[in-house]
Amino acid sequence: MDERKIRVLVAKPGLDGHDRGAKVIARALRDAGMEVIYTGLRQTPEMIASAALQEDVDAVGISILSGAHKTLCPRIVHLLHENGMDDTLVLVGGIVPEDDIAPLKTQGIAEVFLPGTSTEDIVGFIRQNVRKN
Repeated sequence: MDERKIRVLVAKPGLDGHDRGAKVIARALRDAGMEVIYTGLRQTPEMIASAALQEDVDAVGISILSGAHKTLCPRIVHLLHENGMDDTLVLVGGIVPEDDIAPLKTQGIAEVFLPGTSTEDIVGFIRQNVRKN
């Protein structure tokens, strides 16, 4: 019996127009055998949560460089919980000041990956932390 692949939604919330990092991560996750859904640029938290629900993902990776992480990321977590997606792993990658990491984690972000993090570390974290059904 084949084990279901880990499904990851890679999302770019807000007005940030730079998606190179998100595409690199999406490709690395795909190459690691995961199913990846990429939302594209300028997504609202509502659009991201809706796509996560529709696609029945195990994890949501939020790529953010705009500085709006303290507003957008907790909103996405809240919307996921509202939709019963309490077990969905939520990750953030991008430009996040060190002082903001702990507060984000208390608001439901599983991990924050800063620039320079290896794709192997991200793949390993997802594999280790996604709850298998």
